Amino acid sequence: MSYNYRNFRNNVPWLILFLEAVFIVLFYFLFSEDVAPRSRISYPAFQDVNHMVIFGFGFFLTFLRRYGFSSTGFNLLIIVLGVQCSVLIEDLLVFLLQKPNEDGVKRIAKAAVSMTAVVISTGAVLGKTNPLQLILMTVVEIIFFHLSRWINNTFLEVPEDTGMMHVLLFGAYFGLAVSSYFSEPSPRSEKNASTPKSDLLSMLGTLFLWAFWPSFNSVLAVNYKRRAIYNTYFALAASAVTAFLLSVLTTKDGKFRMTHIHSAVLAGGVAVGYAAHSIEYPWIAMILGLLASVITVLGSYCSERCFNPAMKMHDSSGVHFTFGLPAVLGALAQVILLVIKNWNNLPRLDFLVLFHIGAVCVTISVALVTGFFTGFILNLKLFKTIPVSKYFEDQFYWEVSF
Repeated sequence: MSYNYRNFRNNVPWLILFLEAVFIVLFYFLFSEDVAPRSRISYPAFQDVNHMVIFGFGFFLTFLRRYGFSSTGFNLLIIVLGVQCSVLIEDLLVFLLQKPNEDGVKRIAKAAVSMTAVVISTGAVLGKTNPLQLILMTVVEIIFFHLSRWINNTFLEVPEDTGMMHVLLFGAYFGLAVSSYFSEPSPRSEKNASTPKSDLLSMLGTLFLWAFWPSFNSVLAVNYKRRAIYNTYFALAASAVTAFLLSVLTTKDGKFRMTHIHSAVLAGGVAVGYAAHSIEYPWIAMILGLLASVITVLGSYCSERCFNPAMKMHDSSGVHFTFGLPAVLGALAQVILLVIKNWNNLPRLDFLVLFHIGAVCVTISVALVTGFFTGFILNLKLFKTIPVSKYFEDQFYWEVSF
């Protein structure tokens, strides 16, 4: 049975055309590479990050049985629009703050990293938003993420590479705030479930994310790139092993559960992102990966039974315990490592601890406040929120043949 969705046909094409026209005009005035120094970021490193956000996250979100077209298709749409928007915002900040120009490859690499915030937030409202809402959410979130980065960099003097790692924290809590404005689907809904095929495709995305996460954590590192790579790999390895261990121990029948593996194997890479370049010994990264995996598996249990019902919030793809909680753990671990490393220099230690904790608080606060604001705007009648009966349904947007 076909459904005439007037808002999709009459608004989305023109919004895309308008945004692209604005981007082209702004690129004409703002984008310049003639005087930019050569970047330390190689094309293969950028390519790894690009694979992550397009292929990895695209398939990571395909676990819903009837939402595969939308998960991969809309993911590509918001990324290509969001990367252009992110580059322009960076160029505007360079122009307004009189900062030196950067190489074009570094600009699009930073934009691709920034877009992980959006795709993570999309996971929290997966299947509940129409394309118009997703596009608007992308533009708004990218703007406010750069605002939080600017606050941290300007007032709290957080280094650029460390500040960019707040992207996972921002994306998780922005998405949770937006999701609070969308109705919770029926627990008995068959569409809000997975199949062996959709779980397999989603696990394929997880494997891509796992394989390329060391590049993600090291692509913007100014110093100790190699250290960031191998620390991330060992943290990922420890979290993967722990995920299999906990999956068997926490299921009633003693079998592996794909949802545990799907989320917890990435926890180590998320948690070690802040300190991957500064951890001197791999065993520290491995302990951090192990703890992150434990938090993810136990967090999924608590979120589904305690946090989400109490907050009346439905997190479609579990971004809170997959990205949010491990990111909080990583931020705390970074502070602890700073305390250990600078124990003999108390004046500097107080400064570092205060500013790093402040940066985390600023990131979460901006994400929550702007996420609630965005969720309110997206639920206005103007944007025609889809009914609960049409959640998680490809056929609402795509030509689907059975």
